[in-house]
Amino acid sequence: MQQQTRHSPDLSTKTRNFLCQELIYRGHVSADMADRAQIMAQQRGMALADVFNRGFGVSQYAVAQAQATERGAQYINPFTDAPDLSLIALFGVEKCLQMGVLPWRSIGGETVVLTARPETFHQDQALLHNHFGRVRMAITTEEHLNRALSQLCEETLVARAETKTIDSESCRNWAPRRALAVGAVFGICALACAVFKPILLVALLTAWAVITLFLTTALKLVAAVIGWREATAPANSVIPARLPTITMLVPLYNETAIAEHLLARLSDLDYPRELLDICLVLEADDQTTRATLGRTTLPRGIRAITVPTGGIKTKPRALNYALDFARGNIIGVWDAEDAPAPDQLHKVANAFANAPPDVVCLQGKLDYYNASANWLTRCFTIEYASWFRVILPGLQRLGLALPLGGTTLFFKRDALHALGGWDAHNVTEDADLGIRLARHGYRTRLIDTVTEEEANGRAWPWVKQRSRWLKGYAITYLVHMRDPLRLWRNLGAWRFFGVQLLFLGTLSQFMLAPLLWTFWLPALGFGHPLSSVLPSWAFWTLAGLFFSSEVIGWLVAYVALHKAEKRWLFKWAFSLTLYFPLGALAAYKGIFELLTKPFYWDKTTHGVLLPSSWQTPTPPLQPPSHPALGG
Repeated sequence: MQQQTRHSPDLSTKTRNFLCQELIYRGHVSADMADRAQIMAQQRGMALADVFNRGFGVSQYAVAQAQATERGAQYINPFTDAPDLSLIALFGVEKCLQMGVLPWRSIGGETVVLTARPETFHQDQALLHNHFGRVRMAITTEEHLNRALSQLCEETLVARAETKTIDSESCRNWAPRRALAVGAVFGICALACAVFKPILLVALLTAWAVITLFLTTALKLVAAVIGWREATAPANSVIPARLPTITMLVPLYNETAIAEHLLARLSDLDYPRELLDICLVLEADDQTTRATLGRTTLPRGIRAITVPTGGIKTKPRALNYALDFARGNIIGVWDAEDAPAPDQLHKVANAFANAPPDVVCLQGKLDYYNASANWLTRCFTIEYASWFRVILPGLQRLGLALPLGGTTLFFKRDALHALGGWDAHNVTEDADLGIRLARHGYRTRLIDTVTEEEANGRAWPWVKQRSRWLKGYAITYLVHMRDPLRLWRNLGAWRFFGVQLLFLGTLSQFMLAPLLWTFWLPALGFGHPLSSVLPSWAFWTLAGLFFSSEVIGWLVAYVALHKAEKRWLFKWAFSLTLYFPLGALAAYKGIFELLTKPFYWDKTTHGVLLPSSWQTPTPPLQPPSHPALGG
């Protein structure tokens, strides 16, 4: 704890800010740097201290010391001079993080409150006075404040991260044993029906499979037709006068091969560094990633947030924890292997500036940078192109609720907090959040920016990844269908139908696909279980439906690959018939896990099939000194 006593010279005849003068006096910046920082702060509408920290690499400690002198206040490090925990509990750790304050100790009839944002402290005084009576401001750094709160209030913050979503919209109260019992009852009934009424069972399942195939095929066709042309930008679009601060959350777990390339790609972003807050979100017990980053110097604007261990270990839990420490008004998500377009964040800022207030989420397009690695990555790339460049735009124009992708997502921070963040227990937290957005009256808009990822190019890891997605689809559907009437009222009839088709229809198609494949048996000279009850014209009708479905799938792939400028992949679209059986296997694995370990996160390994241009070691980064895991 230090008391600042030295007074600065009289600056009444100068235009240079006191903080600038103090940092010049202390030798932390040059006069030219100080002047540029002051102009930048005025142009950006930012606190001058933030410009020095994030834009010019001046340490938080140096700026805080100068601020303490400027305001005649104490500088206190709450990590070494421990605060009174009862004061934090009285005020609430959530408000402490949101406001950047920490009630430290009661001394002489007043409460000393530390702040990392002295320029806005006066705005918080009324609320602080209501809790503590007389208060006195002291200065600390954001790093020390966050570090103290994260360690002193660890249990509270972990519990908050795991239960941020309200009970009625979360799957955390999903009971695997009860689900297993219900599943066993249905299994026994199906087995009995298979023994005593096999034709009836096959006929019913076939009818449902055909209905869902027809509806999903029709949706693909409509999406392909209306999604042929890109949506036109509004004629009266504006460029924001001041760009927002954007926090990007990048969850990492057991990453080795990808870390160096990740930092290089993030350094290529052309968004102003002083407005960019990239948080690498690490698990406390992830020694692999921590060791990798521990050997790395993080570029300016990139910091690490360590998530303590808790009851579960999932990506959405980590995101919820990191959300409380985010600086930006816009919160984005990238995955470890992502390669976002350098101008992506400018497009995000422009899109939000031109969007109506109810648009609180933007979804970018995803693609793969290793499409040519093998047959599986080619098929995966075709599937992704079809989804993000044709199906999703079609769903948006049809006015349906959009199940989000897990990356290249951007949210208005206030709306994300109001929604309860991500469901920490849902293994497809993205799709679930898309439905919750729609239920609460918000909208998602697609934007024309691309993030490239690493396609999973090995069969069993592909099955494990897809089984997690389908398990999450199943649990998301079951959570939102707990009260179908309420879901209907929230979404309306049209979007309610869309949820049924997108979730139940998708699951049905994957699980019942082998049943539909049996209709190729007569063409191969074998009998079919329904040949005794279905006339020959019915088989030909079904064959026509199956063939039409394939043709429409090829049409969607052609449109998507044309938009993605990857037309060279189209010849591989004809082999997708051999690709989707892996999805059926993944569906069975996912449903089994839904009944046995619903919250298990089957982690995908990254850095396995990187492009050849990435195989050679990249030169070490030479940013300002910011230890990756320091503090």
